[in-house]
Amino acid sequence: MFDNKHILITGGTGSFGKRFIRYILDNHTPARLIVFSRDELKQFEMQQEFNHKAMRYFIGDVRDKERLLTATKNVDFVIHAAALKQVPAAEYNPNECIKTNINGAQNVIDACIANGVNKVIALSTDKAANPVNLYGATKLASDKLFVAANNIAGADGPRFAVVRYGNVVGSRGSVVPYYRKLLAEGIKKLPVTHEEMTRFWITLDEGVMFVIKNFARMQGGEIFIPKIPSIRILDLVEAMSGKKDYELIGIRPGEKLHEVMVPEEMAHHSIEFEDHFVITPAIVFFEGKLEYNVNRLGEKGQVVTDKFEYHSGTNPHFLSVEELIALDKQKL
Repeated sequence: MFDNKHILITGGTGSFGKRFIRYILDNHTPARLIVFSRDELKQFEMQQEFNHKAMRYFIGDVRDKERLLTATKNVDFVIHAAALKQVPAAEYNPNECIKTNINGAQNVIDACIANGVNKVIALSTDKAANPVNLYGATKLASDKLFVAANNIAGADGPRFAVVRYGNVVGSRGSVVPYYRKLLAEGIKKLPVTHEEMTRFWITLDEGVMFVIKNFARMQGGEIFIPKIPSIRILDLVEAMSGKKDYELIGIRPGEKLHEVMVPEEMAHHSIEFEDHFVITPAIVFFEGKLEYNVNRLGEKGQVVTDKFEYHSGTNPHFLSVEELIALDKQKL
């Protein structure tokens, strides 16, 4: 699918972008791999690692539509990974988060439609489901924009989809590298915001492969959600520190106890496949009602029950302390 194609990733200097680019270079022969981001230092550092002839580095911000129009010329596939993602920072700087996560999303959509991009996948978050914080609310708005973009693009325009998943193990700014840093500094007790907290858990490689497979699956308008395990925060503390002692610091601004990826309110729009769920569009597109229960790969799904909810606290699959220790040893 990606051989001799032109691929652009916004926010491409982040954890996802680096791992995605490594996979593509190791397994495909792209014509161009374009990293679009606003940090020149990170791009310079990335060029030392990825200097393949297909690589291109574009300085730009998703807030700047004109720059996106230039960057997406002759591009076949776009992954939109750029976002302001820190929950407390978004609570204190809401307008900046809106400018990037909502206005920036619309700019990406407009540029992709204008330049006739083939397929676009936007990365979302479990915090977009029933959001209680500003970051989640902006990502929900972004999700809605990308779903509706299929209607705006028309029959011959780009197809847009969304991938929503939970916490990425070891990604920049996540709890695992933060805990590693504290332990390396000799801290005696790791900080915990609430003893009952649970989170969905996915490795970076799993996230990359899920996105890649969904380019083949997508018809347009889907929100793809992987079936992944949950973790209990106290199990993570024990796995990383080797003891059950912790310091309770209280819930941060905008933080949830548990996360949801398929809300009960969207059960009537949700289809379960073997290894993932799909939330189908609440609107009918110009071409009528698509049959989302069979995707482009021929995989078949079933509509979930009326009161179904995919919730990190009631997830049937939790990682054990031993499994978390094994993951931590991999330094993902």
